[in-house]
Amino acid sequence: MRHITGRVQHYAWGDRHFLPELLGNAPDGDAWAELWLGTHPGGPARIDDDGMLRDLAGELPYLLKVLAAAEALSLQTHPDAATAEAGFARENAAGITRDATNRTYRDPHAKPELLCALSSFDALCGFRPLAATEVLLRSIGAHDLADHLHQHGLAATVAALYRHELAAAPTIAACAAHDTPECTLVRDLAAQYPGEPSVAVTLLLNRVLLQPGEAIFLGPGNLHAYLRGAGVEVMGASDNVVRGGLTPKHVDVDELLRVLRYEPLADPVVRAVQVDEQRHRYPTPGAPFELWRFDIGRSLVHTASAHELLLCTAGDGDPLRRGQAAYVAPGESVQLAGPSTVFRVTTP
Repeated sequence: MRHITGRVQHYAWGDRHFLPELLGNAPDGDAWAELWLGTHPGGPARIDDDGMLRDLAGELPYLLKVLAAAEALSLQTHPDAATAEAGFARENAAGITRDATNRTYRDPHAKPELLCALSSFDALCGFRPLAATEVLLRSIGAHDLADHLHQHGLAATVAALYRHELAAAPTIAACAAHDTPECTLVRDLAAQYPGEPSVAVTLLLNRVLLQPGEAIFLGPGNLHAYLRGAGVEVMGASDNVVRGGLTPKHVDVDELLRVLRYEPLADPVVRAVQVDEQRHRYPTPGAPFELWRFDIGRSLVHTASAHELLLCTAGDGDPLRRGQAAYVAPGESVQLAGPSTVFRVTTP
């Protein structure tokens, strides 16, 4: 086992306290948004004693992060592998450089994601079942949007909002008279992003409040946005993000509408499957990674089945304590002492 040091990313939406405190640092007033633990060139981890993680592990097919959001991130989705490959080739042929701000496909890979909450975590995740959405819209007086959804369906309604064929303003105005979480979010976002159709689109999505240990899995085409909270995030090692709005970054509405999948999610929360007394696994169908949570009492012996990363998020165990991470080579065994919580990322 080798201890690793990740790269902190300071984005404007980041929380000012969670990550510094996790890493044993005093808050410095800056926004600490993400801690990257992996081999991604945008923030490669280092082996503590010498060199880069990729020198030992090669290029990992996943990226492990700790994310801490104090403000909403963009409303976005991610492509499947075939879409990413085609989009990457198309933008290359158009002569768009890989670091251009107007580029959507920066590599030919899919980007599935799993986020497991470390604190209470507020998010939008996937489309709410249509009957429940219509009830919500009519209860707040958003009848224009409810009528269009009832008559034309979800895909046509999302497209009409984004193409300004269906005005978002009456729906946003209807939210002014209500204090539901959905309406409060609309008012807050409308003040920050006036005139954006994505503000009204949030009313079509599941609002999810995760408790620590609960997760959401974001497969291809899942429209989502993180709103507030901290969590362990694992994703395919890709930079492909298709944004619809709520961001100053590049937005591609036409591509978003092509990539989105509209099957409603009745229950977007992913709950860990208990494998034994100390080990829990989070289902990630089709992803190039698996996330496990070890709730260690006195001791746990673990043998890596692949190139794996370990991250301690609670406790003062040995050889990992809170805020520390490590790389474990295939076939290597490590004895973890508790009490502590350690997340393990591996390949299926």
